[in-house]
Amino acid sequence: MAMISDIEDYFVRGCGRCARFDTDGCATQLWADGLAALRQICLSAELEETVKWGHPCYVHADRNIAIIGALRDDFRLSFFDAALMTDPEGVLEKQGPNTPHADMIRFTASHQVKARAPVISDYLQEAMRYAAKGIRAPKDTTMPDLPQELIEALAADPDMSAAFDALTPGRRKSHIFALSSAKQAETRRRRIAKLRGQIMAGKGANER
Repeated sequence: MAMISDIEDYFVRGCGRCARFDTDGCATQLWADGLAALRQICLSAELEETVKWGHPCYVHADRNIAIIGALRDDFRLSFFDAALMTDPEGVLEKQGPNTPHADMIRFTASHQVKARAPVISDYLQEAMRYAAKGIRAPKDTTMPDLPQELIEALAADPDMSAAFDALTPGRRKSHIFALSSAKQAETRRRRIAKLRGQIMAGKGANER
């Protein structure tokens, strides 16, 4: 199943990455009101709206600022340069245990978007200022070495290689940790085959 490339499709049909695409069971339909409100806040900030990895991505000064995502249990706005964010309101959460920085505002009810609108706008403006000034977070130099089997698999699979490179550092680490815990090369190869779907979906090893 191909990921969507038209921004309107995301809000009407979904991202195109699972069998619930274009059905009432799609997470984008479960959270339709909240996603629409979140989208409007991003547009009101005068961010450029694009589609990346099948999701609405918001850009300023040629830098990715934030991306919208929806799961069955929640929906979220995730910031790309999370290491720079000051988070004065303490609303940012980590995507997972291996994520190095808290990078998302998570919502479990659509009405929460309106209640948090001023904070969301302030955080978007903060991220946009960094982008406009060319300020970047320090590079993560703690990335562990890739298992040889993963190096070989990525070299043989350009699509997976591109998707792996697009993952956040924390998500890349989660895949490396999941593979490195296996003692046998053949076990690591089997795990790579199972994890490919997660990588292609832009997810960490333990994300649903």
